[in-house]
Amino acid sequence: MVAAQAMSVFIVSFYRNGENTTLSQRFVKKEAPAPPEAEAKAKALKAKKAVLKGVHSHKKKKIRTSPTFRRPKTLRLRRQPKYPRKSAPRRNKLDHYAIIKFPLTTESAMKKIEDNNTLVFIVDVKANKHQIKQAVKKLYDIDVAKVNTLIRPDGEKKAYVRLAPDYDALDVANKIGII
Repeated sequence: MVAAQAMSVFIVSFYRNGENTTLSQRFVKKEAPAPPEAEAKAKALKAKKAVLKGVHSHKKKKIRTSPTFRRPKTLRLRRQPKYPRKSAPRRNKLDHYAIIKFPLTTESAMKKIEDNNTLVFIVDVKANKHQIKQAVKKLYDIDVAKVNTLIRPDGEKKAYVRLAPDYDALDVANKIGII
């Protein structure tokens, strides 16, 4: 009984110099902190009550200045395909060997070789001047100064490939096997 009285809370109030102060007894039994589950439960209950009660606040009305309604832009996620739609990357069909078909060996082409330091090739119609230049560089190991092209009436593309000044078209033509 005495122990129970000692454990009970009891506050002593007294006045000193006009101050009202309280003094708790030393043997006050402190409450154990609530376990986290109980705390979470209490928080959830509080939230539930708030939801049931509802929020009775005045939401400010947004002023619309235009009669047209534009749908807001929402997040668009990237596609996550289960498998690639193309099983293998496409092969480049217009490689160096496909670009240059064959050298031209007509009289006028020979005259170009002798007079203008220029080789004449029949090339793929879809090839452009840069591709022709790169193909000639790679296949014949020569520097190209300039490329002129035209499409013949029969639908083939003819390329006039002028070589750099340090290369002789006659020697290159011999090496290739035109002459």
